[in-house]
Amino acid sequence: MGEEHKAGTCTVLVCGGGNAAQVATAMFAARYTTYAISLFQDEAARWKKAMHGCRWNDKVPGMELTFEGSKKVVSMPADITNDPAVAALADVIVLAVPSFAHGEYFAAFEPYIRPKTIVACMPARSGGDIVFAAKLGAKAAQCSFVGFETLPWACRFTEWGKRATILGTKGSILAAVTPPSDADRSLAYLQGLLGVFPNIVKSSTNIAISLRNPGQVIHPGVMFGRWNPEKWDGKALAEKPLFYQGVDDYTEDVLTKVSDEVQAVRKKIEELIPGLDLKDACSLHQWYLDSYDGQMEDSSTLKKSMNTCSAYTGLTHPMLGDAPNYMPDLKYRYVAEDVPTGLCFTKGVAELLGVPTPQMDKVMTWAQGVLGKEFLVDGKMAGKDLAMTRAPQAVGIKDADAFFTAAHMK
Repeated sequence: MGEEHKAGTCTVLVCGGGNAAQVATAMFAARYTTYAISLFQDEAARWKKAMHGCRWNDKVPGMELTFEGSKKVVSMPADITNDPAVAALADVIVLAVPSFAHGEYFAAFEPYIRPKTIVACMPARSGGDIVFAAKLGAKAAQCSFVGFETLPWACRFTEWGKRATILGTKGSILAAVTPPSDADRSLAYLQGLLGVFPNIVKSSTNIAISLRNPGQVIHPGVMFGRWNPEKWDGKALAEKPLFYQGVDDYTEDVLTKVSDEVQAVRKKIEELIPGLDLKDACSLHQWYLDSYDGQMEDSSTLKKSMNTCSAYTGLTHPMLGDAPNYMPDLKYRYVAEDVPTGLCFTKGVAELLGVPTPQMDKVMTWAQGVLGKEFLVDGKMAGKDLAMTRAPQAVGIKDADAFFTAAHMK
């Protein structure tokens, strides 16, 4: 990069090229010096070309962002690139890419990232702080990692590279900072980027964000509950089955058992580290009560919460083919991403702590079978594909003390 960082300013680097990355870039560029980077094929060049071209109904270059159907802004980032050296310019780096790509970006930035840089993942999923430390080595201790539980907005691009819309903004959002001593500074920067809403609520530690991750339970659990050999005969379906509204008693039992095993991990950590409060790592049912209050007709049970949540109306299982010969897409991100970057982390921690996870093991054994991967061997995180997961064992962590040290809990 031919430019230099200017002290006293806030320069933002947004990673990715999908819905969230395009929205974040347009929003931040309206008020701050903002760069965007995509390491995916030629996406950066295509986005840059699109942004310098005209939108379908005007002749103004840049990205048009519409806020919840009313206010519009048009902005232009300083550059869109695939050169990781741009990290040297950034005060804040925001990753809005799938969680399986986080490690690639961290490793690419390692030679260039400056001390005191704030690196935020939206969302972090599970074990993001451990991956960050492993990929950046000694430089990780000089920076701050911020793990968000989810995206700040529901959003989508309406004209790729040129126009995007924020459909809704969350009222509040949980985030944790490693090291915790830099939480106030880091969250103040990020609140400034996001604006008044969502209000960033500080969580105690990134392990709480990791265990809270609802995707690690919901997505693999519902897929397993519908498509494992006990429930599905392997034949094509005439219609796409409902995903959330289709949760039955069998799947509710699967989800509840996996959630209970996550809670057992949480309780074991709290026992081993007196004074540590992981209340944010709540049960799955409690997560629904917290996240969708007022949007569920009946929240008395987990199944009814999922069946009656208005945010999920009509959403179906990921399917391949056409009617009447639909087949499940068992390599969809609900399995391909949420198992390696979610369940594998929690299973790995459970193994280090000696917490049994029979239902989790059953889901993971099925998942690795449909993915053609090997994570678990005889109930242990020791498979040949361990390196692609976020299990602590994948970065050489072999006991609880080493994990607590890596997670800044000791």
